Amino acid sequence: MVYTKNLQMKLSLQAIIKIVLAILFFLCLLDMPYGFYQFVRFVALVGFGILAYKANEENKNTEMIIYGGLALLFQPFFKIALGREIWNIVDVIVGIGLIGSLFMNRKSQH
Repeated sequence: MVYTKNLQMKLSLQAIIKIVLAILFFLCLLDMPYGFYQFVRFVALVGFGILAYKANEENKNTEMIIYGGLALLFQPFFKIALGREIWNIVDVIVGIGLIGSLFMNRKSQH
């Protein structure tokens, strides 16, 4: 019973991180102040870092690599200059992927 509760808490933490990140990425499509984009990059680095760590704990190597790569892509220290249009496309794809992964994880649990 305790193991089940811990598993549910881990999954809910991962779900919260994915939802928050997806919302932030979709908000990046709006014309926001530059500081907002820096904030999103930092939150994405931390969020994807946590998701990569959790995936590693669960021996989900593919997910770990994907989240680690996304953490590197969004990290705020050595910026990757893709241009606003490309970043908007990346934000949408990653946001949809995060929301989609919530449903995929839900199906695999039942």
